[in-house]
Amino acid sequence: MDWSLLLQLTLNGLIVGALYGVVAMSFVLIYKASQVVNFAQGEFLLVGAWVCWWMLTEWQLPFWMGFLLTLAFMTAFGLILQVVVLRPLIGEPVISVIMATIGLGIFFQALMKWIFGVFAKPFPPIFTTERVNLLGLEVQTVYLLSLGISLVIMAGFAWFFTASKHGLAMRATAFDQQVAQSLGISVPKVFAMSWAISAVVSSVAGIVVGVVNGVSSALSFYGIKVFPAVILGGLDSVIGAVLGGLIVGVLENWAQYIDSAWLNWGNMYAIAPFYALILILLIKPYGLFGTKNIERV
Repeated sequence: MDWSLLLQLTLNGLIVGALYGVVAMSFVLIYKASQVVNFAQGEFLLVGAWVCWWMLTEWQLPFWMGFLLTLAFMTAFGLILQVVVLRPLIGEPVISVIMATIGLGIFFQALMKWIFGVFAKPFPPIFTTERVNLLGLEVQTVYLLSLGISLVIMAGFAWFFTASKHGLAMRATAFDQQVAQSLGISVPKVFAMSWAISAVVSSVAGIVVGVVNGVSSALSFYGIKVFPAVILGGLDSVIGAVLGGLIVGVLENWAQYIDSAWLNWGNMYAIAPFYALILILLIKPYGLFGTKNIERV
């Protein structure tokens, strides 16, 4: 067993897993606020990455400026999407809203292909040094940027839900919408805020992945790829989303190592998280930190 390679893969898995955790938190944010699973989450990554790429290549903006403008655009994008498309569905069966998110995902993926084409396009060079040595291990500079951004977002979520007025309002809405309304909280505004934050956070992940692999429609697959992390941690648990993302990131890399060294089955990197998804649903359907929902009839 090559322990140095395994350690390198574990480190890469933790860094990528932190990014998965960020996207998983976006899933959880919308679910906690509205009890809806957003199947267009992957398309948020795709739209954010294409917008940033377009600003950097067409407007020749520096990366930091294009990045900030993309976040502003995605904030407006999430707000408008919720107000125009999803707010009229408030009060409708949850399945109707879920089907609407599936339709939105298909629409935005087709729209991005129509505007930007179907081939992957690389980001302009951002860092002068592509790799750095970290404790004897080679790590891509963009992965360190990803880790830093992920930690900042996680800390921001922790502060938002425990110390901010809007975060407490969102938690109250997630607990009971009728009680939140009786306390003077605007539930539609909370819904809009959750979609805006989710769009912004997902776009950050899309930009980072786009810098590494180029921007293409394959980015939208991350929405499905992260789903095992969401289920593993619990659909309504932010902490569980982070932990689930880390576990899935490490699991992917370990599965790749085991497959290449011994099994030689092929494609274990892609399917291992979904094996974990099936296993956790059989053993612990509500996830590691999910709230058990017991209904008596």
